[in-house]
Amino acid sequence: MVDFAGWQMPIQYGGILEEHRAVRTAAGLFDISHMGQILAAGPEAAHWLHRVLSCDVEGLAPAHARYGFLLNDQGGVLDDLFVYRTAPDQILLVVNASRADDDYAALQRNPHPEVHLDYLVGRTAGLAVQGPNAAALFPDALGHARPLPPRNGVISLPFEGEQLLVARTGYTGEDGFEIFAPASIAALLWDRLLERGAPHGLKPCGLGARDTLRMEACYPLYGNDLSPDITPLEAGFSWAVDLAKPEFPGRTPLLRQREQGLSRKWTALRIDGKSPPLRAHYPVFSDGRQVGELSSGTLSPTLGAGIGLAYLPPDLAKPGTRLEIGIRDQRFPATVHRKPLYQRPA
Repeated sequence: MVDFAGWQMPIQYGGILEEHRAVRTAAGLFDISHMGQILAAGPEAAHWLHRVLSCDVEGLAPAHARYGFLLNDQGGVLDDLFVYRTAPDQILLVVNASRADDDYAALQRNPHPEVHLDYLVGRTAGLAVQGPNAAALFPDALGHARPLPPRNGVISLPFEGEQLLVARTGYTGEDGFEIFAPASIAALLWDRLLERGAPHGLKPCGLGARDTLRMEACYPLYGNDLSPDITPLEAGFSWAVDLAKPEFPGRTPLLRQREQGLSRKWTALRIDGKSPPLRAHYPVFSDGRQVGELSSGTLSPTLGAGIGLAYLPPDLAKPGTRLEIGIRDQRFPATVHRKPLYQRPA
């Protein structure tokens, strides 16, 4: 157990490699209760958040979810988040644990008289089931005949006298679903999922596997790959920024950046051959000159090679480009690859 943004979190239950492989081949269960949850309710909730967040919130249909950003006035990322429109007048924001308090404060600085904000941190738990067997175990685990919603869909289900919010979302690169429930029933729900998911290969998974899985899928970790000095365009997430909207923080600088071109791009790298595990801040070299550093890095259990993510000049971010990564006093050859490094079979 380690401290993670003020929460006691498990690095692993039975081993990072075992848990990683369970998610890639069967299913894994994660406790994501540390993720911040903020509820915006009221007739103007969607319209207000449409002007606050980077993505199209007004166009998000009820019972659907979407990825987006909370930006500063310079277009830098204050947080990346998921937007769940649980009802026409109700939207749940799931944000990073380390940013929850700041996000809530930022939203309160621009209030709307017809929108009520509710800070749910500590009152609502979150559990994620991820892996190719997730859809098959879903009806058995919760005792419902109702199938999972489509990708990014959201449904509500009764469980032990409470309501569960179930979304077909996740952060591992696999199919799966996430459940948000009152904290009072979280332990019961965790035990039920593990018991009924066991025949489908479901195993409990910790932060270690969550990190290696998201890196293979090239999903960013706030504080490593995203920060207030990095824009969504540089990170490759222009699809989560609706520049056609007339108003949201950072819009003008992002329009200027799109017109003038990017000075750096978030890039995926893979070591050519064997190497020690990669880590954040390892330097990246081109022709003997340092051109950047890793924002994230690991030894990929699926690919069997060192992988890393780095912000590099655009001319060096093209797939096939040969570079070197410095590890202690040695340099190891690496190649730029198209993101994601891992993509689940169709």
